[in-house]
Amino acid sequence: MALNGINLPLAFTGQEAVWQEFKILERMRSFGMIPVLPAFSGNIPAGILRLHPEANVTRLGPWSHFNCSYSCSYLLDPRDPLFLRIGSLFLSQVVKQFGTDHIYNTDTFNEMIDPQAVWLMQGWLFFSDAAFWKPAQIRALLSGVPLGRMIVLDLFAETEPIFSSTESFYGQPFIWCMLHNFGGNSGFFGTVESINSGPFKALRFPNSSLVGLGVAPEGIEQNPAMYELMSELAWRKRPVNLSKWASLYAIRRYGSTQEGPMAAWRLLFASVYNCTLPHYRNHNHSPLVRRPSFRMNTDVWYEPAALFKAWKLMMEAAPSLMSKETFRYDLVDVTRQVLQVLTTSFYREIADAFRNHKLPELLTAGGVLVHDLLPELDRLLSSDRNFLLGAWLQRARSLALDEAEAELYDLNARNQLTLWGPGGEILDYANKEWGGLMEDYYAQRWGLFVRTLVECLDSGRPFKQDAFNQAAFQLEKGFILNGRRYPAEPQGDTYEIARRIFLKYYPQALKTL
Repeated sequence: MALNGINLPLAFTGQEAVWQEFKILERMRSFGMIPVLPAFSGNIPAGILRLHPEANVTRLGPWSHFNCSYSCSYLLDPRDPLFLRIGSLFLSQVVKQFGTDHIYNTDTFNEMIDPQAVWLMQGWLFFSDAAFWKPAQIRALLSGVPLGRMIVLDLFAETEPIFSSTESFYGQPFIWCMLHNFGGNSGFFGTVESINSGPFKALRFPNSSLVGLGVAPEGIEQNPAMYELMSELAWRKRPVNLSKWASLYAIRRYGSTQEGPMAAWRLLFASVYNCTLPHYRNHNHSPLVRRPSFRMNTDVWYEPAALFKAWKLMMEAAPSLMSKETFRYDLVDVTRQVLQVLTTSFYREIADAFRNHKLPELLTAGGVLVHDLLPELDRLLSSDRNFLLGAWLQRARSLALDEAEAELYDLNARNQLTLWGPGGEILDYANKEWGGLMEDYYAQRWGLFVRTLVECLDSGRPFKQDAFNQAAFQLEKGFILNGRRYPAEPQGDTYEIARRIFLKYYPQALKTL
């Protein structure tokens, strides 16, 4: 982070472990970073009402389909005297334990203990609840804080900038942020034209109060080129030449001046990494990683031909570059993206065959998808340490003090990737294309869908989505509870697997164009 110029990191990671937080803050400060510490935001446990039944408390509504067993938290009114008391106690302990650099992250401003406090606030609410946050309401909130005592994160500025409709947050300092990714999803995505020009437009905006650039993804272990470009732009005075930058990125990343990889990255930057659709959110909607239905999103924002050409160029360069870990990662990632696109093609064939009562065509398309493409994709992902379900689960289990706790952490780690809630409240929100997960979750679900459609055609019964959803939920829940240990180390030869997939599926890819 420090080497990429990040100097204002959130320091929440070790909040639950004092020693861990000490080490994190010590390291951040040694690099000249300014840690952002938590302050009291007004969220309180229900138990406080037993001690203070007079407190002015609002109970929030359910969040994202979760019932009140898992949400509906209590929020203390900032005008209540108890807010000052709890906030002061909390912040005084934070400062006593960890020191302070005077910048705090919270949803309700509090500077009772630290007279130099600066409130670091997300501007997401102005976008997510735009029906309420009109210009007058935004101005009232922002002007209620002394100018310069607040920094607003324009959190989704590459797609939904707020500064431009609020007169640069009415003078309050703000940071232009690239959000980029929701849920840590695996698929390729980028808005390179927007992030290349957006910060400089913000800087030239009338009476601009821009003070920095930031990245605010929900998950960062994907699409490394986007984070490298965004980090570099903080040091630039003007936009870069994207085609040239993509070529130089390939040279730096692989330590090679071969034209093939450079051309591949130019193609990717001009297609899959350059989404220009208004208001588009990167939340992998590919049928590959979603519960099957006849209402799946099959649209993409780019021409797959460019992706297929880039795949061919990477495969041609592979024999001389496989010793480079970065190249192996990218070869897996490009091949994964191609097979994601081909899954959509097979899904369309399956749906068309079912609607037209063509059982042989349904068996062919469904059979290739379930019994060859998805198993091959699982083998490919399992060959690289960066795409392993087993590594994710192993890290979760390693935090436990005993086996019972390890099983609980394992269950929750699986749940977060899949159902995210006991009943699939945020189903597949954090979908990942990983070895092990592909075989035992996504492929099993697609197998169930194809078998169900075949049975429907055989019996003459209509397909009922609700009944399928119930059966799929049992399968999804079964994955969470299966107790299987997945390899935490890569297995297989990446090049041989990728080459075999290319020879089988590159001709198929060209046929879809």
